Amino acid sequence: MGFLNSRFFRVYLVPGFIFQSVIIGGGYGTGRELVEFFTQYGPLGGLLGMLITIIFFALVIVATYEFARLFKAYDYRTFFKKLLGPGFIAYEVFYILLLILVLAVMGSAAGSILQDYFNIPYAIGMAGMVILVGLLNFYGREIVTKTLAYWSIVLYAVFIIYFIVALSRFGGEISANLAQGEVLKGWGLGGFKYAFYNLAIVPAILFSVREIETRREAIGAGIISPFICMIPGLLFHLTFIGGYPEILGQQLPAYWMFGQLGITWLMIVYIIVLFGTFIETGAGFILGVIERIDAYLEETRGTTLSKPLRGVISAGSIVVAVILGTVGIVALIGKGYGTISWAFFFVYIVPVLTYGIYKILQQKKQESLSA
Repeated sequence: MGFLNSRFFRVYLVPGFIFQSVIIGGGYGTGRELVEFFTQYGPLGGLLGMLITIIFFALVIVATYEFARLFKAYDYRTFFKKLLGPGFIAYEVFYILLLILVLAVMGSAAGSILQDYFNIPYAIGMAGMVILVGLLNFYGREIVTKTLAYWSIVLYAVFIIYFIVALSRFGGEISANLAQGEVLKGWGLGGFKYAFYNLAIVPAILFSVREIETRREAIGAGIISPFICMIPGLLFHLTFIGGYPEILGQQLPAYWMFGQLGITWLMIVYIIVLFGTFIETGAGFILGVIERIDAYLEETRGTTLSKPLRGVISAGSIVVAVILGTVGIVALIGKGYGTISWAFFFVYIVPVLTYGIYKILQQKKQESLSA
């Protein structure tokens, strides 16, 4: 446990693990997002799209981490008040919409998996999962942060085992499909759009960068975070190539691929890990709202939310998500996520890469003059 408590782990790896943990349950963990934004553009087209995503992730995350460090903005309200002034409310509106969509997708996927594999009624599986999300968040930031970071390590172990097994079974098909070099129109836009809406969560998880003290650390953590986030996606995409193009029509592509392997114990482990990612995603998204409320209350009243109030906020989000979850996971990802990604592009990504960088440079100039 020494390494897990080291400064290197807390500064350079924890932000990336938390970023990965929060986005992976929304549709990434089921494989649906990866097919929607990458694999459908062909084996090689998907890889090129992921490269676009990683580069764009790095540019925005580095700027965001450094902005947060300089202005000590560790919740999204403080961050956007520094960046947009009164316009900070625009991000909040779209973030709440994204929160509802993600929780709905998560609940829908959980219900589908339990019903299909364990024959548990859809509603029971979905409700049970979202209750666990609220319960975890009830205990606060420290527990959520540790759970997200440590579960990501477990997730990596399972992904690596899965990849090795899948490669041994479908290596020939993967090589053959890659050799064709298929790149379909839209691969670049798919990579950009995936980055747009996933980056939206970064300002809400800035509690994870409190340990960053220097610009070098902000840049280092900002470059590492995209790789931590996307490596499991890369492994999934490579294995999906073995089932291409049949996999494009699957509601839960990752679940389908595990089924093709025909290894029961690996499927069970996958389902357990996937449930963990759903819990991580919900807890992380809700914690972002709670951190924002806490910052406001501390600023205006010198206090923070009590545990019961945290539970009320979590329960409210979950109830709405359960209702929306009945729409269906594919429709939610294809319509909801695809549209909302552009909103975050204009209210977060453009401002932080323009005015945000300008303020960073101005702050650096002021520090140099005062020194």
